[in-house]
Amino acid sequence: MPFDVNQVRLDFPALSVEANGHPLAYLDSAATTQKPVQVLDAVARYNEASHGNPHRGVHYLAVAATQAYEGARERVARFINASPQEVIFTRNATAALNLVAFSYGVANLRPGDEIVLCISEHHSNLVPWQQVARLTGATLKYLYVDEAYRLPWDEVRTKITSNTKITAIAHMSNVLGTIYPVAEIAAWAHRQGAVVVVDAAQSVPHLTVDVESLDADFLVFSGHKVYGPTGIGVLYGRAELLERMAPYQYGGDMIEYVEEQSSTFAPVPQKFEAGTPNVEGAVGLAAALDYVDGLGLESILRHEQELTVYALEELKKLPWVTIYGPQDLSERGPVISFGVEGCHPHDVATIMDSCGVAVRAGHHCAQPLMHYLKIPASSRASFGLYNTPAEVEALVDSIFKVRKWLGYGS
Repeated sequence: MPFDVNQVRLDFPALSVEANGHPLAYLDSAATTQKPVQVLDAVARYNEASHGNPHRGVHYLAVAATQAYEGARERVARFINASPQEVIFTRNATAALNLVAFSYGVANLRPGDEIVLCISEHHSNLVPWQQVARLTGATLKYLYVDEAYRLPWDEVRTKITSNTKITAIAHMSNVLGTIYPVAEIAAWAHRQGAVVVVDAAQSVPHLTVDVESLDADFLVFSGHKVYGPTGIGVLYGRAELLERMAPYQYGGDMIEYVEEQSSTFAPVPQKFEAGTPNVEGAVGLAAALDYVDGLGLESILRHEQELTVYALEELKKLPWVTIYGPQDLSERGPVISFGVEGCHPHDVATIMDSCGVAVRAGHHCAQPLMHYLKIPASSRASFGLYNTPAEVEALVDSIFKVRKWLGYGS
């Protein structure tokens, strides 16, 4: 079935909003995606007819909530080709990365060990490792992208060594759009004896993410970046690693037995899910994955690639626009960061917003990358399955308006 973006857009109520007197062109899906009615309805149905505290009661609603929550876990597992016991629900990808950093990293690193990251990592996959290095005496090393915003293999081969115990890398950069060769990096890292942590927050909405094919030891993503609710995230971990790890948080629902002076803990995954969980978030995430699968990731990717090609072609025509990211479509996702000569990115985004075009501006939670690129910030347009060629045209037209409003004439 052909991908009909106009039909798809009818599923997203937020896209009918007017912004500052203009039709909204929402080009900030890398920050958070809008939710289709299928997700909104699933959450509403849960709250109306199935809401209870899971794992704790034997009455009808408690059982219904348990079934909904564990059903969502099974849905996530199928989506990433994992076992349900390897899927842990968290608050978001950031919480999942912190869990790995402090439950696995602190327990397994020693002075002289190395943690290897890419310079383009989101702060969520960087700051926790800084703290782990400080606590354990381990050393942080960085892989640097080249002039084409790709990761040279020499960087991987020379910096991931037998001293490397953890390699943490994003599948797709939230700034550059670069799709990194995670499977190849993981294979090399494993040969050196390192554990591989993959941040898939940006790739899950666009690419097939298979934890076995990627050879990931840990992988994380957030529901709100794949058309689901905020407040729900996923940590995948290899079963043998999760079994060895201590709980990250303590309290209700993660215990087996509690005595006055000691406790034993529930099996994986409950061991890592202390307290009452976000059942409606899990239900909404499961509905979002159903929605994405219903449209087909291949069809979604093809549509988004067409938009990305069109946007890159149009932006390249503007001599005062600099694009940060690979030019080869096979190496990038639908995220385009750019600079407008003589215009601060915050001014760019503010003026574009007055035209109804929503983009992100700033350091995108990637300040080390900004320092490496020698820029203070950038503007970023990011596409989702609901964006259209007309919105690409609105983006380009609004950039012309930015230049005129700031006195450049064109």
